[in-house]
Amino acid sequence: MTATRPMSTQVRDRLVELFRSRGLAPGDQLPSEAEIAELCGVGRSTAREGLKLLEQEGMVVAERGRGRFMSPLGALKVERPITRFESISTMLEALGYQARTVVLSVAEQTPTDTVREALGLADGDTVIRLERLRSDGDDPLVYSVASIVRHAIPGPVRHLDWSGSLSDLLAAHGHPPVSSAARLSAVELPEDVQRRYSLGGFGPWLLISETVITPAGRPVLHAEDYHRGDAFAFNVLRR
Repeated sequence: MTATRPMSTQVRDRLVELFRSRGLAPGDQLPSEAEIAELCGVGRSTAREGLKLLEQEGMVVAERGRGRFMSPLGALKVERPITRFESISTMLEALGYQARTVVLSVAEQTPTDTVREALGLADGDTVIRLERLRSDGDDPLVYSVASIVRHAIPGPVRHLDWSGSLSDLLAAHGHPPVSSAARLSAVELPEDVQRRYSLGGFGPWLLISETVITPAGRPVLHAEDYHRGDAFAFNVLRR
């Protein structure tokens, strides 16, 4: 099964590039939904969803009876903003890495108290715990531990390919991730992880701990992603 990103997200990204290529400035009016649907080859509802994502990010403002316009924030180009929700696979590809993914472990298990609380699980509920390492050649880049609500991905866990984007996999099963609550901190990798996978000696890693939700507002994934501190930097757009 081949999974793809939600069409609304694809439309959002295409619109950002379109606006920049046209040199739109703050206050400039955007094409209509019908024009955007035709430009992107999608239905009007999908075009509307893509525009809504831009409105949520503050790049676009809608004025009743007049249309949509580029906001002052739309004039700022912020590379890899920490406020942008995207999968690690998408991020690494955009940064030019030829990253490979090694699945270190995958199993159905009882969640930790932290994960149970983050995902709103009841006693007896289980999660799929997935441990992975992304690397560029021999250089480790991101060590990740993901806990996925068990019912979100049915079937035996070992029958699936876990090396691809989790966002795409969840979307393919009807649970597209759209946003998350995240916390960023500088930490050392746990000692047992350093020892087990020969990941010591890289200094502090940037840990992004996040709980990911679907369009219905349901938490579906809790992730702890350790980004190598000397390889990544994230930017913040201040309003």
